[in-house]
Amino acid sequence: MSKEVSDPHLRDTDLIASLQSLVDSLKQRVEELEAENTKLSSRLSSSRCYEVVDSNRTTIKNSAEKIPGYNTRTMNRHCKRYVALKIMYFGQRFYGFASEAHMDPTIESEIFKAFEKTRLLVGDKKESQYSRCGRTDKGVSSVGQVIALFLRSNLKGTGVNNENSGDIVLEDRYEGEIDYVRVLNRVLPNDIRVLGWCPVPIGFSARFSCLSREYKYFFWREKLNLLAMESAGKKFVGEHDFRNFCKMDAVNVHNYRRNITSFEIFPSDVRYDGDELWAFKIRGSAFLWHQVRCMVSVLFMIGQGLESADVVDALLDTDKTMRKPQYAIAPELPLVLQSCEFESLNFICSADARQALRVHLVDQCRSYQLQAAIFHEALFSSGAENHSSLNNGTSKKKASHVLLISRPTEPSYEERRMKLNSKTQGSTTGSL
Repeated sequence: MSKEVSDPHLRDTDLIASLQSLVDSLKQRVEELEAENTKLSSRLSSSRCYEVVDSNRTTIKNSAEKIPGYNTRTMNRHCKRYVALKIMYFGQRFYGFASEAHMDPTIESEIFKAFEKTRLLVGDKKESQYSRCGRTDKGVSSVGQVIALFLRSNLKGTGVNNENSGDIVLEDRYEGEIDYVRVLNRVLPNDIRVLGWCPVPIGFSARFSCLSREYKYFFWREKLNLLAMESAGKKFVGEHDFRNFCKMDAVNVHNYRRNITSFEIFPSDVRYDGDELWAFKIRGSAFLWHQVRCMVSVLFMIGQGLESADVVDALLDTDKTMRKPQYAIAPELPLVLQSCEFESLNFICSADARQALRVHLVDQCRSYQLQAAIFHEALFSSGAENHSSLNNGTSKKKASHVLLISRPTEPSYEERRMKLNSKTQGSTTGSL
């Protein structure tokens, strides 16, 4: 055996040289990849056209999953503008609008997935100065929700420019800008659509800049006393303490006075099986948690003749009725956030985006009409349309109604705060 092979020192020297050569090769490859990445980023920033690849509708289980190769820090160097988006969604399959509840899917999580897919998001959610007008609950829909945030812009900015932030477009220019409606609607799920966009000032807040919000609640007329419901609903108009018409959040909410500016009840053009679809329209500056559904629940009791219209006066008088009676709120599915009003906010939608939006919404209406036709066919085929055969000519006995004023009550705001304070003091004492 030769000395070169048998000498341990020479073997170590050869190994070190081999490893050093491998390290040098890897360093060179890293430098090549970094140069290529810089080149591609430069091409992307100077590009005026932007093509979105239509995605399939596969549900992404992990809402935090990022798009491969998409770095919001890199996007932070692009020009951006502060915009408001008007959004509609059908809420049946969602766990509400906001994503903070850590339940998936939510409308908000789906919208931010669309921002990432289209490379429109500049920085993370916090850096984008994101705000929303309403935080609708699980199952609630909207045709006029509004959000605001910084999005990537095709226009050249005139504002701040530093190593962590690109230029901000401050002008109300539209020509040459990204068609936000068209781009986002290509990747959003079928039950969410952007209806329009509008540039807004940097200090704009979709929540606090909102002047008023309007809700609609649909219901079948059946045998309800509409006049009694309308008379009772008018009592809500004005500024009142609505703590007996909401789900109380004593931790975060300390003022339960809200101003209802209008209340209407009117029929729609939808009829089925001899019945007619009606709606409440309620407008106010702001609303408490579950406020509309609590108001509607009490109105239904009045319409059924179970309560008098005077019960609204009694529940609004929090000096006499200091604790909310226990009662079930109205179902969530018929509730729609109809509109959010702002000063001097004019949403725009390109002709192409508007036509695509119309085609999509017509297709969705037809799809739901087909589903309704199938259920109607099942009703006809089962013979269930013959009401007398179901009950053998006898009507089902209704459960006895306990007047709201006579029911068990929930803890008052003061009692809830006292309990919270005692818990806080107890935990503080325990930590000493």
